[in-house]
Amino acid sequence: MERVKVLVHGALGKMGQEVLHAVSRDPKLEAVAGVDVKAGKKEILRPDGASSIPLYPDLESALQHCHPDVFVDFTNAEAAMPAVRTAVGHGIAVVVGTTGLSDAELREIESLCRQKKVGAVVAPNFAIAAVLMMHLAKVAARFFDYAEVIELHHEQKLDAPSGTALATARGMVQARGSNFVHVSAKKENIAGSRGGDLGGVAIHSVRMPGLLAHQEVILGAPGQTLRIRLDQINREAFMPGVILAIKQAAGLKEAVLGLDKLLGL
Repeated sequence: MERVKVLVHGALGKMGQEVLHAVSRDPKLEAVAGVDVKAGKKEILRPDGASSIPLYPDLESALQHCHPDVFVDFTNAEAAMPAVRTAVGHGIAVVVGTTGLSDAELREIESLCRQKKVGAVVAPNFAIAAVLMMHLAKVAARFFDYAEVIELHHEQKLDAPSGTALATARGMVQARGSNFVHVSAKKENIAGSRGGDLGGVAIHSVRMPGLLAHQEVILGAPGQTLRIRLDQINREAFMPGVILAIKQAAGLKEAVLGLDKLLGL
């Protein structure tokens, strides 16, 4: 059986490097090229250090020389969408872990994939534990009127709140069937102290060194609180979900939004 050929967009970034390591360890996958705007050389070493793959500064150049089955993107929202359009236009399945994409951009990915009959998996978080946390939060949401989300990330994260926090809050409101009760302070001594408000869910973002990706969902009712806590201590946490998405995307003919659908939740 032929291995699935993978091209990584953002190959020099921390997540891109982790994806290359994970792909190289899986006998059913093969990393065939990397793309990065910061490419200052023509090759990038494989994790074993014994061989290398081509490295290109842009996707069009990469596609002229290699023919991947799946395009994996961990860059930023501005770079992701043009690259996704190009990849899908060439009939290449895509896996997108970049956060900050708008609802309109997600709908565009769905439309492009339907038109080209190309598979895609787009998820705000590829950690299995994160997907389960969001699922459990939706289950609990039906039984509580009050909910808040605290998300904590490293200081270099570009967007706030995180895509995971937004997806969590949206899922909870949808599962509940109505907005939560949002308690506003009668006197807010510092503007924004109660966080952002999505469907009554107050969302608070923490950014500082020493963190990677963490989230706590707190649900409250008279005399009781329920806390659902997620801690991702390194980027390896995302890789089982990324590998699953790559293998599934190669056989899809449409876009799937959320890893939960691949897990059958």
